[in-house]
Amino acid sequence: MNRFGNLFQVMVYGESHQKAIGVVVDGVPAGIQFDYDLIKSDLDKRRPGAVGTTPRIEKDEFEVTSGIFNGYTTGSPIHIMIENKDVQSKDYSNLVYHPRPGHADFVAYKKYHGFNDYRGGGRFSGRVTAALVAAGSIAKMFLPFKFTHQLIQIGTLTDLSKMDEYLEKIGNDKDSVGGIVEITVKDIPVGLGEPFFQKIESVLGSMLFSIPAVKGVAFGVGFDGVNMLGSEFNDVILDDTGKTKTNNSGGISGGITNGNDLVIKVFVKPTSSIRKPQETFNRKSKETQTLEIQGRHDVAIVRRVGIVLENAVAIGLADLYLINKAYE
Repeated sequence: MNRFGNLFQVMVYGESHQKAIGVVVDGVPAGIQFDYDLIKSDLDKRRPGAVGTTPRIEKDEFEVTSGIFNGYTTGSPIHIMIENKDVQSKDYSNLVYHPRPGHADFVAYKKYHGFNDYRGGGRFSGRVTAALVAAGSIAKMFLPFKFTHQLIQIGTLTDLSKMDEYLEKIGNDKDSVGGIVEITVKDIPVGLGEPFFQKIESVLGSMLFSIPAVKGVAFGVGFDGVNMLGSEFNDVILDDTGKTKTNNSGGISGGITNGNDLVIKVFVKPTSSIRKPQETFNRKSKETQTLEIQGRHDVAIVRRVGIVLENAVAIGLADLYLINKAYE
């Protein structure tokens, strides 16, 4: 429910406007030098400030309360807490009866019988992903892989040198836009993953789809492979290390890493909370009425979600890496 992983376990807690969010990470080997600066650097990459990002500015100052002694991991669970300080809960009171289209307001009310914390989207808010970033940073402290991510498309725009101008126009139109982020992981060994239920695609897909607004995950060329013949799609093996001439499969064969770069593309949908008035159902009046959403929201969540996706991949790989080590 709120926990991911087998040997590397992550439990995220908190809601958008509660006192704090945080994460408990279990299964980290003892004796790993704990890199506070890496967590801070990764959290900074997620913070807003650029055109098209939310005016809500959280400092994301974190506190580590367990699992670290003299600068090294002890082998015990690691707890990280991040306080919520810049909250404006009054902006969400009307959404109790007038749920936002595309958001989780309606299903949350139904599933939790009205007891859910609706402020700022509550448990469904992208705010909670700050805790995932911290957990992914911990994973990267002991993984011998190199992680990168890049935004490759935002809306219909592929020339990202024009991104600020493009997002200003979308924002002025009181609308939002999605995009595609590509994650690459280098120095991956052959052998991570299993043939069926613990395939690389299954584990990483499960982790990535846990992130709010993620609607599509593709490995290698993904859906573009429909335009290719088998002779074109097949990655010809060049040597005994498994290096291939192409990487259409994104570094995966039969659900197992094949030694080539792991390449993943993720589609993040447009932000649900837009300032443009929408005609949608009001549970209190039992009628369709105009909804005008207040609050502070991103025009393009995708602009700052890259580090969340990268660190989510790190979490999934950390679990598979430790499982592989156990079998060795």
